[in-house]
Amino acid sequence: MKKTDDKIKEKAVPEKDKYNKLTHKRGPSFKMDKKDDNKNIKNMNKKPEKTDKKMIYYGDSSLVNSLKTHDYSSYIELEGKKKQEMKGFDSEYNDFVDFIMKITHNIWEKKGIGIIYDTYSANVIVHTPAGTNYGVYGVISGTLQTLHSFPDRKLLGQNVIWSNGDDGSLVSSHRIQSISTNYGDNSYGKATGKKVSFRTVAECIAKNNKIYEEWLVRDNLWIVKQLGYDPDEIAKKLAKASKDKEPALQSKFGLGESMEGQIKPELYNAKDSSVGELVLEMISHIWNCKLINEVEKYYHENAVNHFICDMDLNGYDNIQGMFVSLFASFPNAAIEVERISCNQREENSWDVAVRWRLNGVHEGYGYFGKPSGKRIEVLGINHYNIVDNKVKEEWMTFDGLEVLRQMYLNEVDEDTEINEL
Repeated sequence: MKKTDDKIKEKAVPEKDKYNKLTHKRGPSFKMDKKDDNKNIKNMNKKPEKTDKKMIYYGDSSLVNSLKTHDYSSYIELEGKKKQEMKGFDSEYNDFVDFIMKITHNIWEKKGIGIIYDTYSANVIVHTPAGTNYGVYGVISGTLQTLHSFPDRKLLGQNVIWSNGDDGSLVSSHRIQSISTNYGDNSYGKATGKKVSFRTVAECIAKNNKIYEEWLVRDNLWIVKQLGYDPDEIAKKLAKASKDKEPALQSKFGLGESMEGQIKPELYNAKDSSVGELVLEMISHIWNCKLINEVEKYYHENAVNHFICDMDLNGYDNIQGMFVSLFASFPNAAIEVERISCNQREENSWDVAVRWRLNGVHEGYGYFGKPSGKRIEVLGINHYNIVDNKVKEEWMTFDGLEVLRQMYLNEVDEDTEINEL
């Protein structure tokens, strides 16, 4: 397992919060002596029992200006109140959250496209649900094309959940609600002049003032629906366009399944009472092991799930129903958690970001309709607000349009007629 580079600074931790800051436990704070401190620090770096892969990280909220209820104009007024030590970053950035907020505003809303050259590595890797892209030129091109289609795009930052990464890097999970008007043509079709609102989550790893890897997930299915297009027709069009990009030889190996042969999925149980372990256990129980009844165990009774396509699901019945419908489409898929980032907000309140990936076969009737028998891969990023050890609010983001595109791959040939607006 890679050794964590998280720095625990005694002077930055209020005495009343020492227990939470050192151990990341969810229980009430209380004072410990130095012997207990050292013991807990040792336990935090202890090798997990079942895996060498480190996936749970924490960021100290006292080191940054959190977004909370601020919009961008009120957020930038917080400058100078706190200062995070960020080796190699330009002095204009107050902390890592400030870095993410400022470059997003300056690139997209002020149209400073060239700032990308200064804040993205020349060989940056960008992962999207449709595949992986390499190099800063692709970032420049994608930004220009998006602004051509939606020139008045406003990116409303809703949250930035951050943590220390490996080798001195910093990692952000930035949830954005965009509002824009489709004034220009795009890969979906001709400009419609319609206004759209959609959620995007960008997870970035940065070091020395530059982002060198990014995971970008956007609710494109909701964009297409708001523009008035038929999602299935657009998916067929995208599948047809990507047909020539598919490798001539075999492109997929192995089959993602939650079971190992005839052995039932492994039920992961938290190794301690930290919030990261709680979330890892919850996803294992509900997602991989399909214990959907345990929504009542991990969610508040009045919890809200902000699903894709602007659907707000309130309470146990709706949230359970969503999981049933979604997993009905991929009943035997394997879900892998790639990274968990945690920020404590109040004594018993945490914001948590989870990047996950689903691999399986679209073999059941469910949210994505008639089974296609196709192998499907879904990249998603969830944000959670966890209060008193239960989910109070959840934002679930993945690209449903990309799922449809994969369903139509190799089903569309040159003679297939595709209806457009």
